[in-house]
Amino acid sequence: MANRATHNETIFHVGDTIRVHHEIKEGDKSRIQLFDGIVIAIKASGDPTFTVRKIASGQIGVEKIFPLHAPVVKKIEIKRKGFTRRAKLYFLRDRIGRRAIKVREAKRPVSAKSKTKTKKK
Repeated sequence: MANRATHNETIFHVGDTIRVHHEIKEGDKSRIQLFDGIVIAIKASGDPTFTVRKIASGQIGVEKIFPLHAPVVKKIEIKRKGFTRRAKLYFLRDRIGRRAIKVREAKRPVSAKSKTKTKKK
């Protein structure tokens, strides 16, 4: 079971709140649509995928499964880092309201570039 994935040098984990920019093609036109939500699962076997869940209007849960290396996924932004002890957060499906999106915040840095250490003199 994988609990982290990398997309174009963006590392995200299960429990993170992310914004996925994916391309929608309608006829001969294409546009970028955003999908905000919590990563509840990452599957790394075969063609890696990740599942993002959000609460839509009216407290209805919406899940989308995105292929990690597909050209339709243009960019992934990390909005909030989450700390979990599980690799799959399927228990969030049974929760209602605010508890359905509540995951404890992690203490790790948000960007991968901020991991550089500075020496103290």
